[in-house]
Amino acid sequence: MNDLPLLGAAMTVADLEQLQDFILNEHRDLELQDFCVQGALDRDWRPAAERARVLLSGYRGRLGIHGPFWGLHIASSDAEIRKVVRRRMMQGLDVCEFLGASQMVIHSPYTSWDYNNLDNAPERLSYQSVLDLTHATMDEVVYRAEQIGVTMVVENIMDKDPDIRRILVDAFSTPAMAVSVDTGHAHYACGSKGAPPVDYFIRRAGNSLQHVHLQDADGYADRHWALGEGTISWHAVFRAIGELTSQPRLILELRDKSGILPSVAWLRARHLAR
Repeated sequence: MNDLPLLGAAMTVADLEQLQDFILNEHRDLELQDFCVQGALDRDWRPAAERARVLLSGYRGRLGIHGPFWGLHIASSDAEIRKVVRRRMMQGLDVCEFLGASQMVIHSPYTSWDYNNLDNAPERLSYQSVLDLTHATMDEVVYRAEQIGVTMVVENIMDKDPDIRRILVDAFSTPAMAVSVDTGHAHYACGSKGAPPVDYFIRRAGNSLQHVHLQDADGYADRHWALGEGTISWHAVFRAIGELTSQPRLILELRDKSGILPSVAWLRARHLAR
């Protein structure tokens, strides 16, 4: 049983107060989500970070945070917006450095509209222009991440193309950029937008995949249900994960944190993860 993948979880510091033993007993991967809440980076975020450090005394797992994302687009064509996004990303890296976190989740710039339109008017918007704009926003941020040992993982949000974020990450040619797959977002794209199924997103990311948000859904909306409540084929997902050597962090990201322990039990009962 111990050869099964070890699950981690996403939560706030307040949730960690309740789930400290779950994380620390096996040094599970942890993603702190206090610092992506709207307004969090405009307030003093250090008390929450300091409390996390106390709760994680002796912790040897892999620590990450969810970076800022509300209202932010890493490939904006507006130079002033890019300045704001860059500043917010730098603030997220400040948190990582303070905590000693080694990973920060950021959001993909791609949408299902892009899937149908990036080849439609290349003089205005194209695959290359999105890459160029992302570089314009993120080059300084990526350099800073390299210096402090943080990998930014690009999560699918409205992506329909399972390859496109890997291509974006490859364009930076640095270990400071990698791919994240959110299973519920991929399932929504499959069920509502005609994208491939979730395991295809995993497999097509290949060893660029270093982070997975595990949540169940119905293919219609972004549910963040406990695992087993929706219609994702988890056997297919974990078969695809098992083909990788990159050892992505497997982070349960549930709306109701009381579903974390039952989700672990559900996967363990099916000999998929522990």
